[in-house]
Amino acid sequence: MSSWLLFVFVISYFLLLLAIAWRTSRHSNNESFFIGNRSSNWMLVAFGMIGTSLSGVTFVSVPGTVGDIAGGVPKAFGYMQLIIGNWLGYMVIAFVLLPLYYRLRLTSIYNYLHTRFGLVAYRTGALFFLISRTMGATARLYLIINVLHIFILRDMGIPFWLTTFVILLMIVMYTLEGGVKTIVYTDTLQTTFMLLGLAVCIVFILEKLGLSFGGAWQSLESAGYTRIFDTGVQGKGFFLKQIVGGMFIAIAMTGLDQEMMQKNISVSNLRDSKKNVVTFSFVMAFVSFMFLFLGGLLYLYSMHLGAAYQGGKLVLHGHVVAPDDIFPAMALGYLPQGISIIFIIGAISALFPSADGALTALTSSFCIDLLNLKDKPGFTEGRLRRTRMIVHVSFTVLFLLCILVFKWVDRKSIVYTIMELAGYTYGPLLGLFAFGIFTRRVLPDTWKITLVCLVSPVLCYFLSRYSPELFGGFQIGLELLVINGLLTFFGLWSLSRRPTN
Repeated sequence: MSSWLLFVFVISYFLLLLAIAWRTSRHSNNESFFIGNRSSNWMLVAFGMIGTSLSGVTFVSVPGTVGDIAGGVPKAFGYMQLIIGNWLGYMVIAFVLLPLYYRLRLTSIYNYLHTRFGLVAYRTGALFFLISRTMGATARLYLIINVLHIFILRDMGIPFWLTTFVILLMIVMYTLEGGVKTIVYTDTLQTTFMLLGLAVCIVFILEKLGLSFGGAWQSLESAGYTRIFDTGVQGKGFFLKQIVGGMFIAIAMTGLDQEMMQKNISVSNLRDSKKNVVTFSFVMAFVSFMFLFLGGLLYLYSMHLGAAYQGGKLVLHGHVVAPDDIFPAMALGYLPQGISIIFIIGAISALFPSADGALTALTSSFCIDLLNLKDKPGFTEGRLRRTRMIVHVSFTVLFLLCILVFKWVDRKSIVYTIMELAGYTYGPLLGLFAFGIFTRRVLPDTWKITLVCLVSPVLCYFLSRYSPELFGGFQIGLELLVINGLLTFFGLWSLSRRPTN
């Protein structure tokens, strides 16, 4: 279909976001930007968090994992192992971490480390969040921006770097003033469109194939696409590795992440915030399953059109279709114009939550945790606002550079790349918080804390790289995050002493 027509829909969607931002940011202040004046509606937060957690990775990459060949067989519904673990992790967040954050009335969750250990641990935790969220958010952004560029803007002669610049400029324009107060509403809109795109695509493909839901499931079973649990102990996909890893990924990437928790602690009370997380956990599990179901349908439909596996790769009409490209390739090349439009709206709805909340949270953490602007003497509301805006724009430039690096590296199946990166960057945060919560020991307020947190991921890298040689073919998967957290935990233990009282 026409690239210009799709472009018009992208611009129209952005103007709608700007209208919402203008409406919600009136009379806003720094407290609105950082924590939404602690007055966010828990139902809106829970619904909007679905879009933030799903992002472009789930919308584009997760359906592709179903038919991705690993070890000679499709990965099928193996991603659900991770989702089961995520659900367990969300329960830990609701009943362990949230009560802690509300009791301390935190604006930044890393203030807990300041209260518990001192300034160095506090700044170290914030630094690892900045690294983790920047890498994760830009990887998610790259995935969708690349789709928009390939299928819309490249045909218009617009280079990738300009595509990225314009999209980031759009995001800055609607987040610069309102922050969390605005994002709670824009994320709700974006989640609605994303889920609408999912539902419409499933219904259309079912009708096109002449299948009911039950009939489609039988067809997926026959094709080998419905297997969930991987029982190969040595491989990275072993179900216990995935479930345990998924649990700690949820704890780290949601419960110890300022972006996600910033929205939760913007709810007025702990009871509603818990309801938010529990509700969100069940909805996320269901939605993730439906994205996998969509992925299976996409592969069935591609086979219906003549696709076949050659050398472990899907080939359709002479072209290799990578796992991350199966949804956009089918939606924009082989489905009707109306479905193409719905896909683009769903894709950009997945794109914006990947960046708007991340930019806001990174700005908040940098201003509060590293610059300490809220408590700095003589720092007026106006001066804090100006500094906050400079930091916000600076992180946008950093996002641009990181996305261009991802384009240069051009990694595929990026959902697993993000999980791999999380194992390295969130591990020290997991170790720091676990040490504070589960022990009463005291740490020296010195650079040695930072050193432990830096050394642990390096050790994990070498351990992961050489684990097959060291452990008889055993491969380290998502449990890398747990190993990283444990190494950090025991490293901190070696520095600590018993409390004096």
